[in-house]
Amino acid sequence: MSRSIVRQSKFRHVFGQAGKTEQGYDDIRVSKVTWDSSFCAVNPKFLAVIVESSGGGAFLVLPLSKMGRLDKNHPLVTGHTGPVLDIDWCPHNDNILASCSEDTTAMVWQIPDQMGTRPISEPIVVLEGHSKRVGIVTWHPTARNILLTAGSDNLIIIWNVGTGEALISMDDHPDLIYNVSWNRNGSLFCTTCKDRRLRVCDPRKREVVAERMAPHDGIRPMRAIFTRDGNLFTTGFTRMSQRELGLWDPTSFEEPIALLELDTSNGVLLPYYDPDTNMVYLCGKGDSSIRYFEITEEPPYVHYLSTFSSKEPQRGMGFMPKRGVDVSKCEIARLYKLHDKKCEPIAMTVPRKSDLFQDDLYPDTAGSDPALEPEEWLEGRDEDPTLQSLRDGYVPPKSRELKVAKKNVLDSRPTTRRSMSSCDGSANLPPQLVERLLEEVQNLKATVLSQEKRICDLENKLSKYTNGTA
Repeated sequence: MSRSIVRQSKFRHVFGQAGKTEQGYDDIRVSKVTWDSSFCAVNPKFLAVIVESSGGGAFLVLPLSKMGRLDKNHPLVTGHTGPVLDIDWCPHNDNILASCSEDTTAMVWQIPDQMGTRPISEPIVVLEGHSKRVGIVTWHPTARNILLTAGSDNLIIIWNVGTGEALISMDDHPDLIYNVSWNRNGSLFCTTCKDRRLRVCDPRKREVVAERMAPHDGIRPMRAIFTRDGNLFTTGFTRMSQRELGLWDPTSFEEPIALLELDTSNGVLLPYYDPDTNMVYLCGKGDSSIRYFEITEEPPYVHYLSTFSSKEPQRGMGFMPKRGVDVSKCEIARLYKLHDKKCEPIAMTVPRKSDLFQDDLYPDTAGSDPALEPEEWLEGRDEDPTLQSLRDGYVPPKSRELKVAKKNVLDSRPTTRRSMSSCDGSANLPPQLVERLLEEVQNLKATVLSQEKRICDLENKLSKYTNGTA
C-alpha cells in the first residue's frame, strides 16, 4: 500500500497576514509612472515611496513608526527635475538612500532621523554620467559606498559615492536593461535585457563571464536574482504568455535546474529573495497575491509553499531586510504593499508555540557594517556580508553622516560642461586685469576672515551672558 510522503520543511506553514488599518500608511499618492520598478524601499528605520509630484520628481520618506493618515504638509524629498524611477536604501547606513530619474542623474540623500517640516532638496552628491534616463539603482552588498546605476543608454556605471566618481563603466548590453542583481559577496552581478539574454558580469574585469539566450521563450520582460548558492532564479513568460519561473546554474547554462509554469497574466513578477531561509517571494505588478517558494537541493528544487491573497491589486512592493523583522512574533519576512493611495505591511510568520528565540528560523544575518572599503573591492578582494545575531532583536544605530570628498567630484567633471566663452577668454586676459582680479580676491578673503573673527567674538560674549559669567 503506497503512502504519499509529505516533504519536511519548517517553512511549509508560513502564514501571511496584512497589518490592521491603523498599522498602514494612508493618503499616499503613489507614482503613476509606467516603469517596472517596485516604487518602494524599506529598512528598519524608514519607508520610502515614489510619489506623484508636479514640476519634477519626488519621493516620500516616513519613519516606520509614523503610521496612519499622512499629514498633507509632510515634506517630500525633491531635487530631480524628472520623474523618479527607482530608489534603494544603503545596506550599511540606514539614513542613506539613492534615487535615479528620467533627468539622467542618480542622487544620494542623507535622511535625518527627524524629518522636520521643510522639503529635502539638497542631495549629498549628484552622479552624472548617463545620457538617457536612469532606471535602476542598487547598492553593493558588502563594500562601503559602492553604487551601481543602469540607464536607458544601455550603460552600467559603478560609482564610489564617497568621492562622486565613476569607477567602472560597462557597455556590453545592446538594448534596454530590465534588472540588475548582485551576488552575495558582490563579486558578480546578473542582468536581464530586452535582447532576451541573461548575463552574468564581472565588473572588475569589465566582461560578461556567462550568458544564456532566452531563458524564457516569451518576449516580455524578465527578472533574475542570485541565490545564496550562486545559482540564478529567473521569472519570465512562455511563448504563450504564461508566467514562468526558472532556476539556473551559471556554470552550465544549457539546461535549467528547474522550470515551472505558473499562470496567465500580464504583470511582471518581481522576485524578493531571503538568503537566510532560501525563500523567494513573487509579487506581480497588478496582482492581488504574493506567492512564496523554497529553494532546496532536492528535486524539484523550487518548492511551492503557499499564496497570500488580498482583494486589492498591488502597484509596487518593498521588502524589509531581515534585521528589521520582529523575532518575538516569529516573523521571517515583511513586505510593504503599495496600493493607489496607501501602503500596507504584510508579515510572514512561522507559527510556534514557544515564546523563546527560534534559532532555526534566525541564523546570523547580514548586518549593517560593511565588510570592505571601496579601494579593497576595486583591487579584487571579496568578502561575504558581515553577520550579526538577531537573538536580542535589532536596534537601528543613530544617524551617521556620509562624508563626501567633493574635490574628486569637481576633478572628474567633464570639461564639456564649461561654457566655451569662459574657457577661450581666460587665456587672453590682459596682465593688468589679472592683477586687479587677484587683488580683489585677496581683499574679499581678508574681509571674510575679519567677519569670521567678529562672529567668534560675539558668540563668546553671548555664551558668557548665557552662562552667567559675564
